[in-house]
Amino acid sequence: MRIAMISPIAWRTPPRHYGPWEQIASLITEGLVKEGLEVTLFATADSITSAELISVAPMGYEEDKNADPKVMEYLHISNIFELADRFDIIHNQFDFMPLCFSRLIKTPMITTIHGFSSPKILPIYKKYNKHVRYVSISDSDRNPDLDYIATVYHGIDIKKFPFNPNPKDYLLFFGRMHPDKGAHDAIKIAKATGMKLYLAGPIQDRVYFEDMVEPYLCEKIKYLGSVGPDKRGELLSNAIALLHPIYFDEPFGLSVVESLACGTPVLAYNRGSMSEIVAKSVGILVNSFEEAVEKLPSIYNVKRIDCRKYVEERFTSQRMVSDYIKVYKMILNNL
Repeated sequence: MRIAMISPIAWRTPPRHYGPWEQIASLITEGLVKEGLEVTLFATADSITSAELISVAPMGYEEDKNADPKVMEYLHISNIFELADRFDIIHNQFDFMPLCFSRLIKTPMITTIHGFSSPKILPIYKKYNKHVRYVSISDSDRNPDLDYIATVYHGIDIKKFPFNPNPKDYLLFFGRMHPDKGAHDAIKIAKATGMKLYLAGPIQDRVYFEDMVEPYLCEKIKYLGSVGPDKRGELLSNAIALLHPIYFDEPFGLSVVESLACGTPVLAYNRGSMSEIVAKSVGILVNSFEEAVEKLPSIYNVKRIDCRKYVEERFTSQRMVSDYIKVYKMILNNL
């Protein structure tokens, strides 16, 4: 089976630091190669893969401020579709732009919808609803106007997330500095409970960071910056708990699963996919800051080994790859 994998080109695949879509594209690509499939990865030229790599962008446009993102994206996508006849399936991890080319080729295409950045992009998904097969990354992220062939939860390379039964003395917030992610509520929870808090993640909204995060940094509340894969496991595994007080309906919380893999339970606001990802045995879902403060002490009742086993059973990259191979076969067999 010959697969073309379309990765975004904002960052390298896999990313050096932030880049969840590129991370998932990488994990699926490497897993498919291990399963013996013939895979071609379309990504930046500095990407690292065991598959064949085809590139038009030398590096991610977020890492090259001289690059015009729109120009690079059109060159990237058009190149893939000019080579479409070489493949049995095109797997799109790039959002909606490739859909616009899908009726110009005979090769079937599936698109993993990583979330809807705005309702304004829905018309494109609706237009190609009967032509492209859509995969959701959680049931909660499904749009009622679209048809889906499957839900495939993300998986992680669990070997990169060490299990630690004996955490240190801090809570952790791990995510973008943006109002959606709720770093400001994580700070409020830590201050209300008198606990130490580390925050890690890229600054996506500078004004938000300067107004809602930076003024509250102190000896017990520290911002560590954007943490790459080499330090991520260490930081997650040493935390007492991950705070995930999101202010949007998150399609899937990759950092939540990574934390659980380390044995670190999660306290999250119950929005979006959280009820699908955080079972009662591995974390606490709450509906407000007040409820978070009230229930945080019970996080110590969660057995860290249960968190690890939970991920091993549900959220490994091997399971994710196996699920996608089933989807490919369904498409090729016209099921």
